[in-house]
Formats: sequence, structure tokens, C-alpha cells
Amino acid sequence: MSQHVQKHPFHLVDPSPWPIFASLGALSTTVGMVMYMHGYLGGELLASCGFSMIIYSMYVWWRDVIREATFQGHHTQTVQHGLRYGMILFIVSEIMFFFAFFWAFFHSSLAPTIEIGAMWPPKGIEVLNPWDIPFLNTVILLTSGASVTWAHHAILAGERSQAIWSLVVTVMLATVFTGLQVMEYIEAPFTITDGIYGSTFYLATGFHGFHVFVGTIFLLVCLVRVFKMHFTKQHHFGFEAAAWYWHFVDVVWLFLFVAIYWWGGN
Repeated sequence: MSQHVQKHPFHLVDPSPWPIFASLGALSTTVGMVMYMHGYLGGELLASCGFSMIIYSMYVWWRDVIREATFQGHHTQTVQHGLRYGMILFIVSEIMFFFAFFWAFFHSSLAPTIEIGAMWPPKGIEVLNPWDIPFLNTVILLTSGASVTWAHHAILAGERSQAIWSLVVTVMLATVFTGLQVMEYIEAPFTITDGIYGSTFYLATGFHGFHVFVGTIFLLVCLVRVFKMHFTKQHHFGFEAAAWYWHFVDVVWLFLFVAIYWWGGN
């Protein structure tokens, strides 16, 4: 009985239930949030279930990818190149996602209509001070970008302890950022229902906060993998993807700070 030998460097992925499961979770979260915002009964429960599905699918899907990469040896150099292209395209799609929010913000702020008082910020809106929590969060996020770069260089140099400590610092800074943003939302003098300003502000900064949350989980997974010695100098795309994602989050926040907090609040 002859044994099949793979004669190409590509990875033919086994059928997986997680893409459709994650899609259903995202759909449930979106529909549930819309129902909740419009006061429909059951919206909060549906959104919670959908969010739980997303978190679970993140765990099991990453688990399968880690198994394929680290223990089964499916991630050859050719596969890693494909994964890099995929991550780049994913980040480009995320750029388009946030571009829509900036478009909505500038569409209303550059030519404010009579319905909002022909002024920006709209009449009756008390904006946040950009040099308070927003500026502090900017410093924190830029510092986390430096620490994740430190972790990358540590992995390339084979310095495992430095990689661990730099990732710990990055995760701590990300957690502080999220906590400060929650505090800002609690103390903000306006809500998402306060016209176009509230809608664009909370959608843009809220989705960025969600991306920070996802990026923090991504970095936590990388921290665990560094502990377990999954990464080598030549084979650490899992960390590279997390670092690219985190730098994207940094850049988006800089645009949010300048456009919405500083320029949009004057």
C-alpha cells in the first residue's frame, strides 16, 4: 500500500466549520446591536450571543491554525507568503471600513446643514477636551506600538525573555487604553443618539475600541505562544500578523485624534 507524498509546498486546508460559525456570530451581533439601539426586545440577548460566538470562534480557529503551523508543519515559506498577502488585504479592507466613518464625519462637519445649526460641532453639543484623556490615550497607544516593535526585534534576535516582557508591556498598555476609553464614554456629556456628531463619534471611536480589544487578544495569544516557544527567528508569522494589526490600530487612532477630537471639536 503506497503512502501519499505531497509534492507541492501549498497547504490544502481541511474542511472547517469555523468560517460559517464566525459569520453567523457577526450577523447576530450586528442585528442584535441594531435591535438594542432601537429598543426592540431581545436585542441585547442576541448581541451577547453573537459576541460570544465570535469569541469562541476566535479561540477554536486560532487553535487550529496554530496546530497546523507549529505541530503539523503545514506553514511552509510559500504558505507564509500567502498568509502575508492575506493579512495585507485584510488590513486594506479595514482601512476602507474606517474610511466610511471618516467620510460620514467630514461630509457633515465640512458643510454643516441648517438642521444642526449650520455650525460644527452642532449647536448644543459639549465636546470632549482633546488634551485630556484622548491625548493620554494617544501617548499610551504610540508607546504600545514601540513596545510591540521591541518584541519583534527580540524574536528576530532570539531573545525570548525580552520578547515576553515587551509583550507584557504592550498588553498592559492596551488594557489601560481600553479602560480610559470606557471611562471617557461614561463621563461624556453626549450619547450616540445626539445627532450626527454623536453617531459619527461613537461609531468611529467605538469600532476602534473594538479593534483594540481584538488586537489585545491577538497579542495575548502571541504572548502565550512565546512562553511555549512556538516562534523562531524564521517562523513567527503569527506574531507578525498581530504586530501589523496593532500598528494599523495605532495609525487609525492618530487620524481619529486629529480629525474628530482635535479638529472636529474646535
